[in-house]
Amino acid sequence: MKNPLLNNFNTLYSTAPFSKIKNEHFQPAFVEAIKISKEEINKIIDNKEVPTFENTIEALDFSGQLLDRISSVFFNLNSAETNDEIQKIAQEVSPMLTEFSNDIRLNKKLFKRVQLIFDIIDELNLTPEQETLLTNKYKSFVRNGANLNETDKLTLRKIDTELSKLKLNFGENVLAETNTFELHLTDKKALKGLPESTVEAAQMIAKQKNKKGWIFTLDYPSYIPFMTYAANRKLRKKMAVAFGKKAFQNNENDNQQIILDLVKLRYKRAQLLGYNSHSHFILEERMAESPENVANFLNDLLEKAKPAAQKEFDNLSNFAKKDDINQLEKWDSAYYSEKLKKNLFDLEEEQLKPYFKLENVIEGVFLVSNKLYDLNFEEIHTIDTYHQDVKTYKVTDTSGELIAILYADFFPRKGKRNGAWMTSFKGQWKRNSENSRPHISIVCNFTKPTETKPSLLTFNEVTTLFHEFGHALHGMLANTIYPSLSGTNVYWDFVELPSQLLENWCYEKEALNLFAKHYETQETIPMDFIKKIKKSSNFLEGMQTLRQLSFGILDMNWHSENPSEIKSVKEFENLAFKNTQLFPDVKENCMSTSFSHIFQGGYSSGYYSYKWAEVLDADAFALFLENGIFDKVTSTKFKNTILTKGGTKKPMELYQNFRGKKPTNHALLKRAGLIK
Repeated sequence: MKNPLLNNFNTLYSTAPFSKIKNEHFQPAFVEAIKISKEEINKIIDNKEVPTFENTIEALDFSGQLLDRISSVFFNLNSAETNDEIQKIAQEVSPMLTEFSNDIRLNKKLFKRVQLIFDIIDELNLTPEQETLLTNKYKSFVRNGANLNETDKLTLRKIDTELSKLKLNFGENVLAETNTFELHLTDKKALKGLPESTVEAAQMIAKQKNKKGWIFTLDYPSYIPFMTYAANRKLRKKMAVAFGKKAFQNNENDNQQIILDLVKLRYKRAQLLGYNSHSHFILEERMAESPENVANFLNDLLEKAKPAAQKEFDNLSNFAKKDDINQLEKWDSAYYSEKLKKNLFDLEEEQLKPYFKLENVIEGVFLVSNKLYDLNFEEIHTIDTYHQDVKTYKVTDTSGELIAILYADFFPRKGKRNGAWMTSFKGQWKRNSENSRPHISIVCNFTKPTETKPSLLTFNEVTTLFHEFGHALHGMLANTIYPSLSGTNVYWDFVELPSQLLENWCYEKEALNLFAKHYETQETIPMDFIKKIKKSSNFLEGMQTLRQLSFGILDMNWHSENPSEIKSVKEFENLAFKNTQLFPDVKENCMSTSFSHIFQGGYSSGYYSYKWAEVLDADAFALFLENGIFDKVTSTKFKNTILTKGGTKKPMELYQNFRGKKPTNHALLKRAGLIK
């Protein structure tokens, strides 16, 4: 039988033929796709004509499309539906892919062609998009070793191969540790304080594992409600310590040595390429530009947030004293925060959940997207998926033209990593009068429906869905010529703008009235609740800001200095957290060993991006508030200047085209309640 991955994706809308793909198809598909890609590259190199933008730069950008598609299918499965076999294949194919990309970027003849064109960039009369593509291509060669001597090129190859393996090992260890732990309870008294829905979900997990009683896990839909509502402090501690010591247990899943190896190799690589550190290398291609600018940005926010955070922490500590808690610990934070929130605002998360049935929230984000960007979403059942939980939608514009295919995967399971993310199975591009539309996917971990209740989301989960959908809109509305400039292919500290911007609609009456309806009575969410949501929106914002800043600082500390003297991951982390620490340290815990964003994902020297993009989103949303949250002129301008443009221009230029000015952090600090 022909390998379905090599069948030109010959399906409806050219989607991935998941049901036909077997694990044994991947390895040969990668080998064949790499071979085809090499032939495409050789064709460019062997072209006897004078190098031109079309025969070299454009040809390069459209090469390797089959390989890209196979890679996106495979690595998305490795995140959302993995198993031992897939992880083993990942270990085998990652070095192959690294070697192939090095073969391209370290190829002298190819680089010479690119350089010849780049040297006459001013004479070529290129469009802004073409100019960006040429600059990016040239930089991608230079920044990845094209100018190195042969010995150093060999060293670089070894480093890159090792890095690709270490990142995979890191993620596998975190997933294994998440799956290994369970808190199995058989005494009903231990469930005191827990909402009925949480208890029912825990009973369902126990039943699936053929055990009596209730099982709680480190998956977010199980872990977070337990930490928020369980009255039993000892059990909260047990859960919190288990969560905090993932891959920090000196066992076969330990990540300490992996981290030390990763940061040393990243530093070595940066030095080889002529940069002071990994951060200097990364930030050269970011809005922030340098580690010094990131440090100033984080410290400026820290200065404003720390007094507020300390005050909030003291208030929370005093509030907990009524229960004879003399020292507030990390496992008390969510529990007493929820109690204090109820006390201050007469608002409980559990009161809101009935208004946020998952299906209604999906419908809500579709309606908001329709009002803003004229998109229509139709669930279709003719597209293959990789798991029965995955839903698929056809996205069209007002004239019925296909805009995108959307996959949505909402519930936790064994082979799926924690958290939420947006990704794609196929990018967007234009060629030969065809506008090839993207296939976008959002992946979350929400509470599953039980026997008696549908999936009801916490308000935090509602904002998470809107956040990921903001990324999805950036991918779906992509409208550029070149694949590498399309959709979310933008600077890392700009990519969070569309996602964080869309979260703002969750707090607005006009938007909530579209979808926040009680799952039993269909009653629209009461105005009183909306007021309370708004009023409590910056509750403990100082502490939240401090927490995010601490992660950003930790990331920069790992990557902006020479790490060769670091012996202990835990001691290094404690030092990084010194100025942001509120709670006593837990000696068995280490955040770095499960900090997947920076050690597995693409956020190394980039975690500050979340706060950076908050400055942009608060500033951008201020314009929507001024003109109306569904004002068509404003939303069309945002769509045309940012969402459709991908990485075709520098982010600040795109932002100023939308806003008419540079952003300031005033709107963010005001929204957070950190200034009046």
